[in-house]
Amino acid sequence: MTCDNWTRWPVREALSPEGLTRPRRLLTWVVRAVFIGVLLWSAFSGRDMPAWGSALAMLMVVLCAVTIAWYFHATLQRQAWTSLCSLGLLVAVGAVAQGTGFHIPAAVLWCSCAVLALERLPLGAATAAALLALGAFALVNEDPWPVTAAVTVGLGLAGYVLRLDAEARGNAQRLLAQERAARAAEAESAALAERARIAREIHDVLAHSLSAQMVHLEAARLLIERDADREQIHERVVAARAMAAEGLAETRQALSALRGEMTPVEDYLRRLAAEDGTRVAVSGERRTLATDASQAVRRVAQEALTNVRKHASGAKVTVCLEYGEEDVTLDVRDSGGAPGDLTASGAGYGLLGMRERAELLGGSLEAGPEEDGFAVRLRVPG
Repeated sequence: MTCDNWTRWPVREALSPEGLTRPRRLLTWVVRAVFIGVLLWSAFSGRDMPAWGSALAMLMVVLCAVTIAWYFHATLQRQAWTSLCSLGLLVAVGAVAQGTGFHIPAAVLWCSCAVLALERLPLGAATAAALLALGAFALVNEDPWPVTAAVTVGLGLAGYVLRLDAEARGNAQRLLAQERAARAAEAESAALAERARIAREIHDVLAHSLSAQMVHLEAARLLIERDADREQIHERVVAARAMAAEGLAETRQALSALRGEMTPVEDYLRRLAAEDGTRVAVSGERRTLATDASQAVRRVAQEALTNVRKHASGAKVTVCLEYGEEDVTLDVRDSGGAPGDLTASGAGYGLLGMRERAELLGGSLEAGPEEDGFAVRLRVPG
């Protein structure tokens, strides 16, 4: 046993009445009532005392009750000297009671001091206080020495058992408090993660929609600067308006997806690709994907097709969705095209955001030019 074990106080939860169950609280009050009752009965039973003697006995009982309450408060605050002084006062009251003929109250008081010391004080101080109180009891006890020794050892063990029980209860309360704190932190973390996911979904939808609108509005601006035909300008403006409407619809769909209301991924890809006549191929055993994986496939497909419109307008595009055993792969390829006036539009963060989204899910995204065009390949667990 290390030195720290002799000087360490019991945990605060073991010293505090907080967290006690109703039966345990009731038992505690019953024990205290029995203790006070024994003191009163042994002090006044079968004795013919004058009025001053009765008053002195009652005063000693009240003093013991107040001192015990003081001791409980001092140990709860972990005030070593105050606790020892209050315990020493109780031992002194027991000595006075023994000297004035109140032998049973003195024995009960000394034995109680030993149990209280072992239960609530640091083990070193508790052992010293218990030896003092039990030694006083053993010196004046009139029973045979084997009985006195057995009672003394039994009281010491009882006090130590009560200490272990209080420590176990205190540790259980501390673990329960830690578990509750961990659950609260986990719930807060989950809420923050959900907020981040919602923000990411809305951001991706708006980024795609606004980027597409920018393509058409930039084209309209260039047509106006070149004094192009009114009908061509009108087509671009109408297309921008359609993209705005589509963005609103996509936002609503993203919110529905976050609530678990999603159409199958392959149906969404076909509807998305139908705008440009893109061919969609699906292979593997179809299944329902997790929300995050499904949203990643949708957003990457959106971003890839938007990039085709911006940088390779008129190119032939193929979209392949493959269901693997443990993951899902989306492959978007275009045949390439001559860069137009809109090639420089946009900030270029779309694919970067998609790559970050894939990596958060434990997947990957590869994008780059090939011999016959440009390819975007997404793999996510699913």
